[in-house]
Amino acid sequence: MISPVIMCGNNIQNAFALIYAFSIITLLSVAVASFIPKKLPYAIKITAYAVISSFIYIPIRVLSSEIYPDSIENIGIYFPLLAVNSLIVYQTEVRFFKLSRLNMLTNLVFYIFGFDVVILITAFIREMFGSGTINSNVVDIDFIVSGISQPFGGFILLGLMCGLYRKIRAISANEKNNTEVK
Repeated sequence: MISPVIMCGNNIQNAFALIYAFSIITLLSVAVASFIPKKLPYAIKITAYAVISSFIYIPIRVLSSEIYPDSIENIGIYFPLLAVNSLIVYQTEVRFFKLSRLNMLTNLVFYIFGFDVVILITAFIREMFGSGTINSNVVDIDFIVSGISQPFGGFILLGLMCGLYRKIRAISANEKNNTEVK
């Protein structure tokens, strides 16, 4: 699911379009797919999940084109990929459907929220330092790195953010272990 973030998450407008579509498509697709009988063969269930998300994708695409016309054109092929993201196709079977429906929906909402936060932070940083704007409004910043708004800049930024996240988790785990030992 990182390809839309890397390729298209270079400004706030694209980020909002991705957040809007990803959140609605994923939430509705997983919620509807949860009613598919668990006794069906795995391949049929996975295919059904993709079909359900594709049917949900169609009206979301139409609405998104009305709300974010420029962004949808900029996002291009990465927009349809939202309909077959790993949360819908893989995580539903492996993780979500092993939980009660309420726990599944709660867990799903937090997964979606996590993606939304990452795309928003990434787009904010890339737009601010890549073009000196925030939501297409010029900001007074002297440090512009135009490459950060390019796909390779997205890869580098996400790599740095993942490294920072792992470092924070390691520090947190060490503090927890030290507290438990005492």
